[in-house]
Amino acid sequence: MSAATPAPRRREVTGRGVRLAVWEQGAEDRPTVLLVHGYPDTHRVWDDVAAALAADHHVVRYDVRGAGASGRPARRRDYRLELLADDLFAVADAVSPGRPVHLVAHDWGSIQSWEAVTRPDARRRIASYTSLSGPCLDHVGHWIRRRMANPTPRHIGQLLNQLGHSWYIGAFHLPVVAPAAWRHGLAGRWDTVLRVAEGVTPRPEHPQPTLADDAVHGISLYRANMLPRLLRPRHRPTDVPVQLVGLRRDHYVGAALAEDLGRWVPDLRQHTLDAGHWSALLEKGPVVARLVGEFVAEREGRPLPAGPPAGQDGRRGPFAGKLAVVTGAGGGIGRATALAFAEQGADLALCDLDLAAAERTAELAGLLGATAHAWRVDVSDGPAVDAFAAEVAARQGVPDIVVNNAGIGHSGTFLETTEKEWQRVLDVNLWGVIHGCRAFGALMTERGRGGHIVNLASAAAYLPSKVLAAYATSKAAVLMLSDCLRAEMAGHGIGVSAICPGVVRTGITATTTFSGLDAAQQAARQKRVSKMYARRNYPPEKVADQILRAVAGRRAVVPVTFEPGAGGGPPRPARGGGRAGPGPPRRRGGGPPRPRGGGGGPGAGFRRRGPCSGARAGVRRPGRWSARGPVVRRRTGRRARTRGRGPRAGTGPS
Repeated sequence: MSAATPAPRRREVTGRGVRLAVWEQGAEDRPTVLLVHGYPDTHRVWDDVAAALAADHHVVRYDVRGAGASGRPARRRDYRLELLADDLFAVADAVSPGRPVHLVAHDWGSIQSWEAVTRPDARRRIASYTSLSGPCLDHVGHWIRRRMANPTPRHIGQLLNQLGHSWYIGAFHLPVVAPAAWRHGLAGRWDTVLRVAEGVTPRPEHPQPTLADDAVHGISLYRANMLPRLLRPRHRPTDVPVQLVGLRRDHYVGAALAEDLGRWVPDLRQHTLDAGHWSALLEKGPVVARLVGEFVAEREGRPLPAGPPAGQDGRRGPFAGKLAVVTGAGGGIGRATALAFAEQGADLALCDLDLAAAERTAELAGLLGATAHAWRVDVSDGPAVDAFAAEVAARQGVPDIVVNNAGIGHSGTFLETTEKEWQRVLDVNLWGVIHGCRAFGALMTERGRGGHIVNLASAAAYLPSKVLAAYATSKAAVLMLSDCLRAEMAGHGIGVSAICPGVVRTGITATTTFSGLDAAQQAARQKRVSKMYARRNYPPEKVADQILRAVAGRRAVVPVTFEPGAGGGPPRPARGGGRAGPGPPRRRGGGPPRPRGGGGGPGAGFRRRGPCSGARAGVRRPGRWSARGPVVRRRTGRRARTRGRGPRAGTGPS
């Protein structure tokens, strides 16, 4: 706790036959937030969350019965959930007699809070409930019954997975064993357990000096409640608004337990935080406080905290409540992607070098119900992208999805392409992606709630063409950058997708430049290429659909259109979120990916005839390459078949 934070005020409240130690912070005329800790913690586990909330809330926390400075009943039956819920209401009545409280709870604090929230008159005393890592035991009992009654492979897998998460519950029911473990070793090493398992840094008063006694008395929570509630679950709905914060690295509460929660909670909001069971509070307390503050502000009808989140307007769709950033949103794939996200419920932050075009996209998104804002940004300018990210965060909040789409086309052989042309292509196509990933990726990791980054690569990234030297190089770099970034961001719960379109009908061909041509020749070539792309007639809306699928399914590399697949597809990323170490991607036979024919990109499509034409110049190998593309021979039975000839040299994406 910082020196600037006033010390909590202590008082005592009488619960259901037990004395409860209570601490308060913040002005009492502000909305009251009641924090309930779990096992084997005390109120000190909330230090970071309470400090962040106390500036504009009346924050109350207490040691539950059997823990810390509160009374310790000796009988097991004195730890039943109904008594714990009575304690909670006693504290709420004492600290906020005239107004309902906003309840926030973790672990066993959450389990006992569900008991209170699901009482018929709970809405009178509880304005909202934020739950972390502690389900309603009655809901879990029904969850188990539904899966046992319909034992599909998926349901069996969920049951076995949660059984593996809950191994310790059986140990807590063994006589002598669990208390002895806490008193003779585990309590003294608990800080090491949290540091090794979840990266939690030890701090004063956590673990608390009373940990061994707290843990031993708290075992009665399991023994008094687990079997009765799971074997004989009650019907426990609630009309209290609930915010469920799932923890991606929780070793004890599986995500599947929340699947049926909508049956019991009509007003339900869900978030996923990239944290462990305890690190959510002890390492990411300000993030949890932010979620709580936003939820409370919405329920109180108060202004949201600085940097409000997007999507709190009741819109529906798989991306409702999400904010998507799209660069190059003035037309083509960028505009189609922005409108697709808007149609699916997301709000938008858009940028383009052509501000009028970006504003038109924002206007169209507004007709779909989205909140959309537009900026003029040159993505090749790092400080400009940093300023754009800061303005988006201040105005709309940290984005959940970032689509680095802005790019330019250029056609020319390696020797024809000038240094200035190389610089221009790399500045926009590669550095523009780097700037976007860095500026927004830093905000997303700091927020700690995961997200997704989409980088527009190209089939040209892995289908070489001699007339696309600079363009293909830039897109290949984007593909590898995405691979590396995916491995890095996996630990933060942020997915990274590389989209690899082939020939798509967009306006990029009208602005593509060509090496070695004067203005008249440039215009003529642009016209020819645009006609070729128009004949292909693959709309950008189909690419946008694949981008949304990639985000929803957290897909790594997504080839789009016929051309990428015809060339054999991109190298597959390694399992586990990306290549984790240096070196080229391994193939079954070892070594780097073999070169493939049929390169693609804007300005391509002019076929060179001959055995070594186009992308294959200088690499033709008899029996492996033909004038029309790679020949893949696969043995099926006793016959060898030839399949998968690549596209014409030079055809490719926008």
